[in-house]
Amino acid sequence: MPMQYKPSAEGKEVRPPQIPSPGNNSFLGDIFTSDAPKEQQISCGFYKQEAGEPLVYKYDYDEMKIVLEVEGEYTFTDETGYKVSVKPGDVFYFPKGTTITFETTGYGYAFFTGLRPNGTA
Repeated sequence: MPMQYKPSAEGKEVRPPQIPSPGNNSFLGDIFTSDAPKEQQISCGFYKQEAGEPLVYKYDYDEMKIVLEVEGEYTFTDETGYKVSVKPGDVFYFPKGTTITFETTGYGYAFFTGLRPNGTA
């Protein structure tokens, strides 16, 4: 089976679709999804957040993020109150059931992979 490839112009440089949540400026787009049974699929892509209302998101799947770019203050806070001031290169694991509040005064950009079918975030 051959590898799959997307150049930066079709991946990182494309603005992801907006997450449908009132008042926020968060964007997420899947780039690839594994060819596996639906309950075992993993999807990956890019997440961008711009200044605006925080995004509060409850994960119904496991996800990992690698932060690529940050401008201004960018924080991730979980439901216990644990808060991280995010920097480029930081790596996160959000287990299924975790609630995270994403907030920025500028913007943040990350690569993610999640145990879910394409387009179900």
